[in-house]
Amino acid sequence: MAHDDEMIVASGSRLASGLGFAVLSAVSFGLSGSLASPLLQAGWSAGSIVLIRVGIAALVVLPFGIASLRGRWDAVRRNLRLILVFGAVAVAGAQFCYFSAVQHMQVGPAILIEYTAPAAVVVWMWLRHGQRPGPVTLVGAGLAALGLVLVLDLLSGADLSVAGVLWALAAMVGAATYFIVSADEDNGLPPMALAAGGLVAGGVVLAVLGLVGLMPMDTSTASVEYAGRTVDWWVPLLLLGVVTAALPYTTGIAGIRRLGSRLASFVALLEVVASVVFAWLLLDQLPLPVQLLGGLLILAGVVCVKLGETATVEAPAEIS
Repeated sequence: MAHDDEMIVASGSRLASGLGFAVLSAVSFGLSGSLASPLLQAGWSAGSIVLIRVGIAALVVLPFGIASLRGRWDAVRRNLRLILVFGAVAVAGAQFCYFSAVQHMQVGPAILIEYTAPAAVVVWMWLRHGQRPGPVTLVGAGLAALGLVLVLDLLSGADLSVAGVLWALAAMVGAATYFIVSADEDNGLPPMALAAGGLVAGGVVLAVLGLVGLMPMDTSTASVEYAGRTVDWWVPLLLLGVVTAALPYTTGIAGIRRLGSRLASFVALLEVVASVVFAWLLLDQLPLPVQLLGGLLILAGVVCVKLGETATVEAPAEIS
């Protein structure tokens, strides 16, 4: 009896710590758009910001990734192509496209468009693996689509930054790639090693694109302003690398290990809320009421998609 009580306490402690890590990860990720926006306005290019952010994060996470391998370098060699795709698309691509979107539109709508990624994952799994979505999933995808229309404020005929929307949709593709690759548990690569490898690969890709002139790498030493306070240019860059990249990657993985990918993905929705709140506090940006309604529909749609995914996964176990 005492042994059972100890197991229950340990399970509860693991759940509590997992929730703490996952919430910290989501909130930390949510700060990135608000930190980057004034830098973009000051003359920094999205490429230079992402390169510095990814580079700092790679330096912080790499030792943990190497330690998690425990000498199993063959796992890296087997998954080298996967790491390169993860780094180029899910890490560098998603961040670059998101910051490019923020350059043309507010942080809130940009992150809401990016977070239609779970619906894109459903479509991919249907077309690529024949996993037909169930009714709950289809309802969720419909809600997310309707929410996207409201977030873009298409019904009122308001001015729309086409470039911003396209960049945000490209960021959504990068986020969807992140979910798909991270969910693969059969490659033998520890999650921390995947994160470290992806950050290093993403940094190398960005550096090469910058060196050959395919990606602008503009910088500026002008001070930037947040909530009426002026700070030196290097302060938000350091925060972007440590607080919004290295910290959320490591705590996010710790949370996923304790909660499982399904519950952790629900908690990750807090990133959307955090992004909107930080944009309001630091930049005085707040989406229109119709956009907030659209955001709620997108979140409801993502929840339905995840519930539908749960039913799909659990069904075979019940039949057997």
